[in-house]
Amino acid sequence: MTFKKIGTYALIGVGTRGARVYAKYLQNHPDQGRLVAVAEPNDFRRSQIVAEHDIVPENVFNDWRQLLSIPKLADAIFIASTDRMHYEPVLLAADKRYHILLEKPMAPTANECIEIVHAVKRNKVMLAVCHVLRYAPFFKKIKDLIDSSVLGDICNIQHLEGVAHWHFAHSFVRGNFGNESRSSFILLQKCCHDVDILRWWIGKKCLKVSSFGKLKHFCKENKPANTPHRCMDCRLADDGCPYSAKKYYFKELKEKSFQWPLDMVIERPEPELLTKALREGSYGRCVYGCDNDVMDSQIINMEFQDNITTFLTMCAFSPIGRRIRIMGSMGYLEGDEKIINVLDFRNDKWTEYDVNNLAVDMSGGHGGGDNAMICNFVEAINNNDASYINTGPDVSLDSHLIVFAAEKSRLENRIVNLEEIYEHKCPEKGVSRYDY
Repeated sequence: MTFKKIGTYALIGVGTRGARVYAKYLQNHPDQGRLVAVAEPNDFRRSQIVAEHDIVPENVFNDWRQLLSIPKLADAIFIASTDRMHYEPVLLAADKRYHILLEKPMAPTANECIEIVHAVKRNKVMLAVCHVLRYAPFFKKIKDLIDSSVLGDICNIQHLEGVAHWHFAHSFVRGNFGNESRSSFILLQKCCHDVDILRWWIGKKCLKVSSFGKLKHFCKENKPANTPHRCMDCRLADDGCPYSAKKYYFKELKEKSFQWPLDMVIERPEPELLTKALREGSYGRCVYGCDNDVMDSQIINMEFQDNITTFLTMCAFSPIGRRIRIMGSMGYLEGDEKIINVLDFRNDKWTEYDVNNLAVDMSGGHGGGDNAMICNFVEAINNNDASYINTGPDVSLDSHLIVFAAEKSRLENRIVNLEEIYEHKCPEKGVSRYDY
């Protein structure tokens, strides 16, 4: 790669994504960019990043407000804080003329998402939203196959986001994303990039949506009789409960390198720390006694232009991974994030694409999507060229608005026309309509 310059970056939020995706990419590619400032309230995580990137003391902050209250420190900023801590930092960063890479979802409300887009456009800064699937070889190959017309006209897509029972229990029951008031509703938090990938593949306007969902299993009514609030004290902890925190996290500690999700529970891979965390912290609670309120199963039906229909299922009770079926007038495609199989109706032959084995670079998470996304963003910064960004403000906003329409459908038990969402008001800015 040839760059006009080597960019500098600031980081807000040293969680798993901030530390092990965005900052790690710069650490592994010092010839492409440098992390020069950080804001993080957790002392341990902040000190780790400071040491790994040799950040000078005057550029180290306990709070993002401190970082954004002073003159601009870098060319761009990674905003990897939790969902409800995106909106204010993005607006301030845009006003400071930082280019921005923003973790998904953009913000928990449609109004805030719209204002974010207007802020970056008003300040003429680049925005990349972390819809990482668009950058992953598997999903890019499906887009190429659709565009090649091997499937003919797309008629229907079925898409499963299999969250996995253990992942759901970790993140959406015990963890940071289990309660909507602290995070956002699950379609937005977990599936906004699934909706985005469907919208990208189809490449047409979504007209209307319907959605149904329930919190079916992870609730107090399903708690086994005479069991305590903590897994460490439970008679089912070693055998009999698939959601046992004791069984799951100690197995992770024993069998795997220290990484997500275990690094969300403890700071160092030590049995004593894990025992203490499960006895005292949120990740040791019984899944039937938490304050979670997000759906554990939800579906979205979408109708796009040209009579294309899609069906998205998000479910906790499945193996992890996405599974896709695409029905076209001339062919059929199915895939599991590794292998794509295509049936051509014209010759009745199947073709297999072992996408991941053929990919040049599968490093990073999300099937190579994480590193490819960061690489594109870094190229955009270093060349001052937004065309490197595949998930800019307009397309990302539109995907989010489809998700807001779906949740509106679930809550109001009706079909929602997307025009209702596109006409959503933005009170402070007086914006009456978002054009598709």
